[in-house]
Amino acid sequence: MAIDKILKDEASEEKGERARMASFVGGMAIADLVKTTLGPKGMDKILQSTGRGHEVTVTNDGATILKSLHIDNPAAKVLVDISKVQDDEVGDGTTSVVVLAGELLREAEKLVAVKIHPMTIISGFRMAAECARNALLQKVVDNKADTEKFRSDLMNIAMTTLSSKILSQDKEHFAKLAVDAVMRLKGSTNLEAIQIIKKPGGSLKDSFLDEGFILDKKIGLGQPKHIENAKILVANTAMDTDKVKIYGARVRADSMSKVAQIEAAEKEKMREKVQKIIGHGINCFVNRQLIYNFPEELFADAGILAIEHADFDGIERLALVTGGEIASTFDNPESVKLGHCDLIEEIMIGEDKLIHFSGVAMGQACTIVLRGASHHVLDEAERSLHDALCVLSQTVNDSRVLLGGGWPEMVMAKEVDELARKTPGKKSLAIEAFSRALLAIPTIIADNAGLDSAELISQLRAEHQKDGCTAGIDVISGSVGDMAERGISESFKVKQAVLLSSTEAAEMILRVDEIITCAPRRREDRM
Repeated sequence: MAIDKILKDEASEEKGERARMASFVGGMAIADLVKTTLGPKGMDKILQSTGRGHEVTVTNDGATILKSLHIDNPAAKVLVDISKVQDDEVGDGTTSVVVLAGELLREAEKLVAVKIHPMTIISGFRMAAECARNALLQKVVDNKADTEKFRSDLMNIAMTTLSSKILSQDKEHFAKLAVDAVMRLKGSTNLEAIQIIKKPGGSLKDSFLDEGFILDKKIGLGQPKHIENAKILVANTAMDTDKVKIYGARVRADSMSKVAQIEAAEKEKMREKVQKIIGHGINCFVNRQLIYNFPEELFADAGILAIEHADFDGIERLALVTGGEIASTFDNPESVKLGHCDLIEEIMIGEDKLIHFSGVAMGQACTIVLRGASHHVLDEAERSLHDALCVLSQTVNDSRVLLGGGWPEMVMAKEVDELARKTPGKKSLAIEAFSRALLAIPTIIADNAGLDSAELISQLRAEHQKDGCTAGIDVISGSVGDMAERGISESFKVKQAVLLSSTEAAEMILRVDEIITCAPRRREDRM
């Protein structure tokens, strides 16, 4: 009796070596794909979607690239996931985490080839990761107490994050925007309060930070253009029923005058609703849905600014920022929380008119207006800025800072190497491999800049034998440079997340010894 009929037809299984090969190859392919985007001289990718309209995205954000790929290889999916988690968790380092995991797999593959058991490799990697983390912990700088120094740390971190992105040309300008915005948050990591509006036109240099809140809407006709000490009612309710809608209802009436009566009744209902709303004692009404001409007239007569069709995240944010709540019924005004702000006025950005709310209840709110040549540039600028904001808000909480430019990797590699010399048994081979994988990051940074990486890394290594060394790769001059002088800093939290996530991902892929693929579902022949 044949035993091979456990799985359905067309289901496949790969065992042992072959399964591991498939995993390694998948992981390394993904790492190779994004590794050219690493570092200040990294290149961008153009992604073209298969959907209608063939949208084009130009980006070098690791998470964005990987999110957009349709991947079949299970090991590759693990790497895509870690980059997503890195993006959600700390916002930056999405490329590094995949590259490091890929390098760990590359090293593991060589060890498996010389018949070292995956479990031995894993326990070696674990020891190495722990050791690397401790090495970083000894070297962190924390300037939380000294406001001036801490601010310059934040500026450096922002500039380092931005230097590998599209904004690298004006990184000082944007780093300042990002630091100002995050400093306003006063330690909360709620980035909801920072709104980013993209307006094509102008150049990236024209972007600016504005305190308060900007709603991407025009003010209606015949309405007050300027309101001081505003009381705002934010609502999500239908204000479009002052006529009988022809397509919506079936009404049998035996004459036109009856129809007119029905219309008059509808109008009355609308008037009552508007009276109720005005009864809240407000002078600004923001609605998510349409407002017809008639209620708009009533609001204008009462001197109330009515804004219709405020888009969804706009209105949620507006409620959050002005301290109001979104209302949908207006019968008991005492239970509705109104929003407040000092001034509402119309401003021009480029050729568009927008409404600006200043002096809002939530003092930390602000809006960053991005200008740029095209939508693609703006989207990428927004992604880059988002990365910077995430890293900064994390750093404000956990204010430990490291130098950048491949310096942390060199520090870790040196410590890990020493651990390998002290460790007996085959584990030491795995630990050594880990340190080689760490060195891959500065190597790739140098390669992407078109420098001679082997030469630079060996110089770096020699430098790092000295105590208190601050050498890293200075991509601008193309040599080994002093990172402390250059002001190239990174957040400890980001580095730690990169280190731990990539080790865990590599470990997970290493544990695999069998890949079982289900039989594809057959389409029934529909007759």
